[in-house]
Amino acid sequence: MTISDALHSHAGPQWGLKWRSSVWFVTLVVTSSITTDLIIYSIVIPVFPFQLQRLGYTGVSSLVGWLLFAYSGGLVLSTPPIAWLSERVRSRQMPLILGLGALIASQVLLMESTAYWLMCVARVIQGVSSSIVWVVALALLCDTTPEAQIGQQMGIVMSGLSVGLLAGPPIGGALYDRFGYRAPFIFGIGISVVDLIGRLLIIEHPNTDSLRAPPHDLPPSSSDPEARPTLLHDSPPSQTMSVSQATLHADAQSPNRPGETRRSPKNASELPNIQETRPFMKAVANLARSPRALTALFITAMYGIAYASLEPTIPLRLQALYGLDAHQVGLVFIASVVPTLISSPLSGYLVDRLGTEWITPLCLLLSLPWWALLLVEWTLPFFTVVFGLTAFFTSAALSPVTVELAAVARELDHVGYGHVYGAFNIAYGIGSTIGPVLGGQLYDRLRHGWLAVCVFATAFMGVSTLFAFCYSGERPLLRRLIGRRVDVPIS
Repeated sequence: MTISDALHSHAGPQWGLKWRSSVWFVTLVVTSSITTDLIIYSIVIPVFPFQLQRLGYTGVSSLVGWLLFAYSGGLVLSTPPIAWLSERVRSRQMPLILGLGALIASQVLLMESTAYWLMCVARVIQGVSSSIVWVVALALLCDTTPEAQIGQQMGIVMSGLSVGLLAGPPIGGALYDRFGYRAPFIFGIGISVVDLIGRLLIIEHPNTDSLRAPPHDLPPSSSDPEARPTLLHDSPPSQTMSVSQATLHADAQSPNRPGETRRSPKNASELPNIQETRPFMKAVANLARSPRALTALFITAMYGIAYASLEPTIPLRLQALYGLDAHQVGLVFIASVVPTLISSPLSGYLVDRLGTEWITPLCLLLSLPWWALLLVEWTLPFFTVVFGLTAFFTSAALSPVTVELAAVARELDHVGYGHVYGAFNIAYGIGSTIGPVLGGQLYDRLRHGWLAVCVFATAFMGVSTLFAFCYSGERPLLRRLIGRRVDVPIS
C-alpha cells in the first residue's frame, strides 16, 4: 500500500484520483523534487568558501572541492542499490519520501557542523538523498508519461535543475551575509517540507504498478472480452486496460520521430516485473551493449566534470578578479542560469519532433565557443554573459540525453527506467566527483589555474560533441553520411 492509499483508504475512488495521477501533476512534483534537491545542493556554493575561511582553514578551494566530492561519492555509491530497489518495489512514492527524510537530516547535521569531517559526512548523506530523487523520480515520470511526450516533460523537469542552480547561490549568499551560517540550511529544511506535500499527494497510476507486479497480479489479458482499451487517466483502477493493451495503445498514439523505426512492443510477459527484473549490475552490463546508451552516459559524465570543475573555483575567481563577496557571487549565478530556464524545455520540445540525433550534438557544438571565452579577462558583465551562454547550451543537452536513455530502456529486455536512470546517476556522480577535485586542485596548485580549468572543461565537452555526432539517436548524423544505421542491440 502506498502512502496515498493509507491516507485515502475509504471505499470508492480516491480523492483527486484523476489529477493526482495525471502526467502534468507527476511532472510538477518531479520538477519540484529536482528543484528542491538542486537548491539545497547549490545554496552552499557561495557559502562554503567564506565559512571555511572564517573557521581558519587554508587551501579553501581544495577543501570545497572535497566537500563536493563527498556529495558525489554518496550519490555514486548509493545508486546501484537504489536503482535495484526501485525496480523491485511496487511503489515509487515511498522511496521518494524516505529520500526527503535523508535530505532534511543532512541539512540539520550540516547546519550544526563546525568540524570539516562532519561536514563531509553530511554531504555524503545529502548525496544519498539526491540519488533517490534522480533515479526514482525520473523513473516515475517515464512510468506515467506517454512515449510521444517524454521529451517535452523531461525538458520541463530539467528546467527544475536550472531553477535550483539559479535560486540556490543567491539565496545562500544573501542569507549567509544577513543571518549567518545556519540560515541557508533552515531555508532548505523549509522548502523540503513543502516538497513533501507534493510527494504525499501523488497517486501512481495503477498501470505502473502492474508493470512491476508478479505475473499472477497482472490485469486481465487482452483476450478477456471485458477488457477494453481506455485512455490512461479516464477510468478508475478497476477499469484500467491490460499491460499489453496499454503498450499497444501507447504505440498507436505515439508517432515515430523522423528517421526512427520501431520494434514490436514488448508483451506483458516480457515487461520487467518483480521476478524478472535483473540485478542492477547485470542490467547495466546489458545496457553497455548499446552505443546510444554508452554515448548518453559518457556525455553525462563529461558534463558533470566540466560544470562541477567550475563550482569550487568561480567564487574565488570572481573574488580575486572583481572583489565580489558571497552575495554578489550569487547574483552572478542568477544572471548565468536564467537562460537555462528556456533552453531545457526548448530542447525537450525539439527532441520530440526532430530526434536526439539532431539536438544533442547541436547543443554541445554551440556550447564550445563559450567554454573557451570564459578565459577572457574583461569586464564583469562580459563574464556574466559568457557564463550564461555556456550554461544555456550545455544544460540544453541534458534533456535529449535523458530521452535517449528512456528510448533505450524501452528497447532492451529486463532493463527498466530505474536501471537507466541509475546508470545516468552514476555517470553524473562520477563526473561531479572528479570535477570539483580536479578544478580545485588545478586552481590552487597551478600559476594559471583558471586557464587550466577552462581548457580541460572545453576539451571534455569537445570530446562529448564528437561522440554525439557519431552515436546519438537511432540514425546518428555522422553515420548517415556513410549510410549506416546504429541499432540498439537486443538481448
